Amino acid sequence: MAESEHNLGKFIAYCRTVQPQSIEAIQHFFEGVVGFPYDNELLLQSYLFLNIQAIFPNCYDLLLFEKPPYGDFTNVGKCDFVYLTQTQEIILVETKYIDTRATGDTERKRRNKHRNKVIDQVSKLKETFCEYWRFDPSQIECAVFTTDPSVAQRAETSKICSQFIDIDELLAWQNKHSKNKD
Repeated sequence: MAESEHNLGKFIAYCRTVQPQSIEAIQHFFEGVVGFPYDNELLLQSYLFLNIQAIFPNCYDLLLFEKPPYGDFTNVGKCDFVYLTQTQEIILVETKYIDTRATGDTERKRRNKHRNKVIDQVSKLKETFCEYWRFDPSQIECAVFTTDPSVAQRAETSKICSQFIDIDELLAWQNKHSKNKD
């Protein structure tokens, strides 16, 4: 067995022990968020989780949600989603709700900061995963999901897959999904 396969096996076993919720429990949580949103970022994460195959078709098996790369060391950051692909690679997905409707200089600076942060965050997490778990960088793909289409250009230059949903589309989906639950 190659070292990379061995390391991947150890990582998957680790994930199964630290992610105590079942996929069904996580799905129930996200469906609840849609009905009672109290945080825009969680609403965006709910949309992503409930539509993952349409947004990032390579994502096959959720390994971690809102967990650090190893142990309880949140000082190295927490990854929003870690998925396994059918080809046994890892996809790190970071989300960021960016208020594209707000106007003014302060809001423009805040948006720019958030655009840079989401790209930097997923890149640093990849480095941390590679260092700690001894993954070859080619085993890990990075992705971001935001409410801002302009993140795509920044992501592309960093070789990061980027998808987005317009805020109005997100709210329309939430409204439709909430009505279907009644």
